[in-house]
Amino acid sequence: MAAAETLTMGKALNTGLRRAMEHDDKVLIMGEDVGKLGGVFRITDGLQKDFGEDRVIDTPLAESGIIGTAVGLAIRGYRPVCEIQFDGFVYPAYDQIVSQVAKIHYRSGGKLSLPIVIRIPFGGGIGAVEHHSESPEAYFAHTAGLKVVSCANPDDAYWMIQQSIESDDPIIFMEPKRRYWEKGEVNYDAAALPLHASRVVRAGTDATVIAYGPMVRTALDAAAAAEEDGRSLEVIDLRTLSPLDMAPVYDSVRRTGRAVVVHEAPGNLGLGSEVAARITEECFYSLEAPVLRVTGFDTPYPAARVEEEYLPDLDRVLDAVDRSYGF
Repeated sequence: MAAAETLTMGKALNTGLRRAMEHDDKVLIMGEDVGKLGGVFRITDGLQKDFGEDRVIDTPLAESGIIGTAVGLAIRGYRPVCEIQFDGFVYPAYDQIVSQVAKIHYRSGGKLSLPIVIRIPFGGGIGAVEHHSESPEAYFAHTAGLKVVSCANPDDAYWMIQQSIESDDPIIFMEPKRRYWEKGEVNYDAAALPLHASRVVRAGTDATVIAYGPMVRTALDAAAAAEEDGRSLEVIDLRTLSPLDMAPVYDSVRRTGRAVVVHEAPGNLGLGSEVAARITEECFYSLEAPVLRVTGFDTPYPAARVEEEYLPDLDRVLDAVDRSYGF
């Protein structure tokens, strides 16, 4: 294998899943159409052909059954990777996730582990219909016993899916579906960043923009546009939503004095609320303005034709930065 390769995020996830299956024959993939079809986004394309129907399993259309089966498999020593076909389809499995997956380790006094990865394509930007473009990450980040991560580029996708599968904790793996086709370099020889770590993806001095998943690209585009106007924005990719890794955020905000948090989910009780609260608690005397949020609106996700009015974009991020400078 070459030391580095340019891949789409979808292909990087596929390659990471393949490496995990080669490394450990206890790794199984389960979900609707993940086998012969290779998933609706083709993330598992070719894996059933190469690893067989016993390890890449086409399940019934029953999310509760998928997760319930994965619980039993994990207790017996397997490492199931469950695909939820679209974000809005996860709710039939919500009971299993928060009542069983999140709690068995604690309930058993640490005797039982559930190394389950639940892959969820999330967010908008693909022009889909109802229940196909949602951002449910806050439900899971709020639930003790679950860890929640989100990749934003192909290199992270490749490494983070393998790290999640190797983890003995249950992990909700949020994949920004509109970024599946974006390309980037995957470095196979580099040391991977720890799974539960945020990082600065663009250095800056005038304000800190914090994002994750699909909004990282939007934040980077906003920073590039701001640079043309002489304003330097630092961009941080959270990567891990539970637990949050706030140290790089605090360090950045103490230097810039301003913070804007960006995500697609509605603002009310979203991840941005927690990030803003923590920044205010830890960096109060460094702040030149309140921490501002740029989010989806507090409405059900709209029909596909008007989703661009709902989703945060470059202009809304730059407007928040301008408002921060207005204080």
